[in-house]
Amino acid sequence: MTSKITYTGNLRCESEHLQSGNSIITDAPTDNHGQGAAFSPTDLCATSLGQCMLTTIAILGKSKNINIEGATCDITKIMNPAPRKIAEIVCDLKFPSDYSDEEKQFIEHTALNCPVALSLHPDIKKTVSFYYK
Repeated sequence: MTSKITYTGNLRCESEHLQSGNSIITDAPTDNHGQGAAFSPTDLCATSLGQCMLTTIAILGKSKNINIEGATCDITKIMNPAPRKIAEIVCDLKFPSDYSDEEKQFIEHTALNCPVALSLHPDIKKTVSFYYK
């Protein structure tokens, strides 16, 4: 088992990662009757794409001596109103260093083929931009 989720009321859930014992809270967003006091489940889904991109680049980049420490990813989640679902995830990946053309190709291919990117429904538009120092 990966996690245990408890609905705590007021459109809030607490999720415990069983291996580490760490917990996160989610709230329904304010545009859907929630408090908006924490990530919503769809916020986490969108955010996971950027996290997975950076983590996968870091893992696979080690063997190529590609260091991305300090890289960031700005995420914008765009919802479809009916049916309510994620329509688009905009990812702006920013790297603190410049890289060779070959390294940039590796970074971009790795990001676009990370496990979360490959797991998301194809109807979710993924708009990804790469910025290098």
